[in-house]
Amino acid sequence: MDAIRMVGIVKCFGPVRANDGIDFTVRRQEIHCLLGENGTGKSTLMNILFGLYHPDAGEIYINEEKAAIANPNDAYLLGIGMVHQHFMLVNQLTVLENIILGKESGGLLLNRRESRRKVEELSQRFGFKIDLDEKVANLSVGMKQRVEILKTVQGSGHHHSGRTHCGSDPAGGGGAV
Repeated sequence: MDAIRMVGIVKCFGPVRANDGIDFTVRRQEIHCLLGENGTGKSTLMNILFGLYHPDAGEIYINEEKAAIANPNDAYLLGIGMVHQHFMLVNQLTVLENIILGKESGGLLLNRRESRRKVEELSQRFGFKIDLDEKVANLSVGMKQRVEILKTVQGSGHHHSGRTHCGSDPAGGGGAV
């Protein structure tokens, strides 16, 4: 079964065609790597899948059903998360605050103790040793990348197998993950 199928994806920025009729399929439990030089449309394609850009033409299917991904929230609801090339973190907040920012439900009250427990559990599962109370501004590039990964997996609420996580040049920040 196809987890993702992108058919005939076209995306133009003015006269520049970043994606020109791209077909891309990922079956369940597969791992793919898009390789190419800068400016070849890899990040554009992943940004379309994640709902940051909208294709000018083409269709996206998630688990064999046509999907309308208007924004990242739609992507999250479909089980798609993305680790961005450029960090999407708030330096003034702690690691924990960045991971749960905008992702907790339950109205105005946030259960920080339960959120911490979930993030600690997830961090241990990935083998990440990270201080959840540290300000992101104080972290190394490699540690910020770990926060992005945890944020993506926790944020989509799907930290188990069978979900889709995209990385747009996740090591491009110059540090190892």
